[in-house]
Amino acid sequence: MARRSLAVDSTPEEHVIRTAHQPRLATSRRVRRTLAAFTVAALLTAGCTLPAFAPRTEVEGAAAPTGSAPTWRPCPEVPDDLVGRGAPGMRYECARIAVPRDWGTGGGASTGPGAGETFEIALLRARSTKQRDRVGSLVINPGGPGGSGVDTAVYLSFGPQFGGLPTSITERFDIVGFDPRGVSRSSPVKCISDADLDASFGFDPDPAGQSEFDGFVGLSQRIGRGCGDRYGDQLPLYGTEQAARDMDAVRAAVGDDKLTYLGYSYGTLLGATYAQLYPQRVRALVLDGAVDPQQRLVEGSESQARGFERAFTNFTRWCAANAGRCPIAPDARAAVTSAIDKAKVSPVRGAGGREATAGWVFYAVISSLYTESGWQELAQAIDRLAKGDPKDVFRLADAYAGRGDDGHYSNLFDANLAINCADETEKPSREQIRQLQADWRGKYPLFGPALAVGMLSCVEWPGGRDPYPTGKANGAPPIVVVGTTGDPATPYEQTPRLASMLGVGRVLTWEGEGHTAYPQTSCITDAVDAYLLDLTVPREGLRCPAR
Repeated sequence: MARRSLAVDSTPEEHVIRTAHQPRLATSRRVRRTLAAFTVAALLTAGCTLPAFAPRTEVEGAAAPTGSAPTWRPCPEVPDDLVGRGAPGMRYECARIAVPRDWGTGGGASTGPGAGETFEIALLRARSTKQRDRVGSLVINPGGPGGSGVDTAVYLSFGPQFGGLPTSITERFDIVGFDPRGVSRSSPVKCISDADLDASFGFDPDPAGQSEFDGFVGLSQRIGRGCGDRYGDQLPLYGTEQAARDMDAVRAAVGDDKLTYLGYSYGTLLGATYAQLYPQRVRALVLDGAVDPQQRLVEGSESQARGFERAFTNFTRWCAANAGRCPIAPDARAAVTSAIDKAKVSPVRGAGGREATAGWVFYAVISSLYTESGWQELAQAIDRLAKGDPKDVFRLADAYAGRGDDGHYSNLFDANLAINCADETEKPSREQIRQLQADWRGKYPLFGPALAVGMLSCVEWPGGRDPYPTGKANGAPPIVVVGTTGDPATPYEQTPRLASMLGVGRVLTWEGEGHTAYPQTSCITDAVDAYLLDLTVPREGLRCPAR
């Protein structure tokens, strides 16, 4: 996301990540609610703890040269570090592969930035001890961009009782996660200081005065300069098309002739790009929480503003109908708006003197809208903030931001910004952004201004751009595109657009709330499982109920 990019895509209490190519709020509650809804409550019941999804344990070992088979080694320390233990009946193995920094036209560029150099890509596979009639590998990407596929493969390996993948899937596939280039364990991008990330997340989400707006411009410029100074002309190499080519190297590394893939949120963009580049190498792609690749920066930002505004309205209606569970009922919108307004002039101080500024309150709201289960948490956090206790606001916002108790950040948003901005060719002027801020304040009062101002992050980003393709996946088999009608980060309207763009997409709809659908209900799960296992495409127009 870059600061205001809502991460699309993918949960610390659950895990999670961010949305899509637009820098918007990271589609992803880093908290990562984004994914499947691998809830922390369930893990705590099992005696485990689930952190956000920061890069904690390194995947050790030398990277296999490009095109060669990797060396897999047992790595039980990865789930131990993330969750406290591995899933029962699961074995975990890790490897690294080397990929060209610049794939050029497919085989590696011979000139230009990164020519002749490589990035290391970290892989983890979870294999059930009960595996039978193996189909192959199911490659996972949780979204973000910036989300760790290594972490997500661990989370999803725990099975349906914890919101993970069904046993029908884990007993037929190796579950393979990889950290895309620049993310977590894979040659990570790290160029934004903790202080600047604190300033970015804590900044007024609607800097109405010109001096305040200019202050965010200055912060965006400082962040851009720092990353430009560190990575220079190699910044465009972190784009989505390069990562999609890496994914074909992952496919080859796990020994599959064709790719079977599950991508959430931004992961749908990565999967769609792969399908255009390698249509004949697709076995089955499930793209859940669809990103419309044809929308550019302004359109994508407005789409997220609309989606979050709609999700927030659904939250307020739930509050009004469930006053016993919502301490800020009957008017939750007024309570949240008041909390943000008060934080602009008199922020509540927490432990160590940390101030719950308007930005932190805003991101607590964002964090809570990725799953319907977060609604009650949000209501409680706003209620406690009004009583002088900001602890829950910080907990929610920090989970989204990937901020640890020690004030240190993972590289989620460094990678998010590098990838989003490498992809993005549209560059509205500061004056245009200022006008959109005012226009969207009227249309999307809580989220519009922040999404407008957030575009400055890529506008002020240095380096060239490397846009991904936006065409048909000619020659690919049917691809399942899943959308949730109440999705805030990747609004449902993007689902049929992605399916149509690919030309081979089949839409599967979940009439639920939150970000992403699989494996939330039996209807969704049965449809996706049949496709992954037997290549049975969901019937045209299938809509699954919320429950």
